[in-house]
Amino acid sequence: MSSLFVSRSLADIRFWSRMMKEHTIFLRFGFTIDQTQYAEEADRFRQLFEEIEQKSMAFDEKTEPEKMARFNMEVYHATAHLWTFKRRMLEYVLTGQMVCHHPPLFFDHLAREAAYFMRRLEYLNKGTIEPPGDAIINETIFYLRVMSDHTRLLSIRIDPSERDLLAETADFSYQFDQLLFQAIDMESMRPASQNKALLESFLSRNQTPITSLCEFKQSVCSMIEDSQVRHALPFLLADHMLREAEYFRDVLDGFSKHVSDMQPSFPTL
Repeated sequence: MSSLFVSRSLADIRFWSRMMKEHTIFLRFGFTIDQTQYAEEADRFRQLFEEIEQKSMAFDEKTEPEKMARFNMEVYHATAHLWTFKRRMLEYVLTGQMVCHHPPLFFDHLAREAAYFMRRLEYLNKGTIEPPGDAIINETIFYLRVMSDHTRLLSIRIDPSERDLLAETADFSYQFDQLLFQAIDMESMRPASQNKALLESFLSRNQTPITSLCEFKQSVCSMIEDSQVRHALPFLLADHMLREAEYFRDVLDGFSKHVSDMQPSFPTL
């Protein structure tokens, strides 16, 4: 383990612990007035991840790797408990035990992000700093699905009278669905699809759409701030979706740099 392990761990924890904290806020205000037990549980998770955020600020790149690894596991276990809570709420909604202000996809979406964060921490503690080829495809599938979910969740928060904005949201939804299906095809063609040329083409096809989606989400945030759009979308949620899109854009850039350093594959005759 090295300083690179520490810096990658801190970057992941500082970003994703903030995402987990905000998830608990969204969950908290999605429960109805009589669901105080779940609202209080969500609030306890919010406090937990606020503490994790604060603790992470006491670390820096000079932190001993062993100490960082222990903190990674502490965060892993906290996230695992939150994942369990999210999946329990999803089960209650799907089985009719609970009716709240969030659709089932919302709970599933939040749980998938928690599971992803846990995998990232596992990878890091096992010494996997640079992503192997299969992780590049798998993580791109994960993020494309997140972006596709965002477009659907945005559409149910924008007023039906905002026809142009909803049409633009629907266009992004279709576009990211198609990118997701292409990525799933790449995944099913492994290991042959993990060569340098195909991975470069695969990542390149995703970079322009995610840049456009970032710009669209930034525009939505600005319209909310300036009261220029009819909606039921809290600014924090819109900004949360924007930051995740920007994070995916940066992840793609990192993958592209990694793939550019790979040795080209040559067909065997």
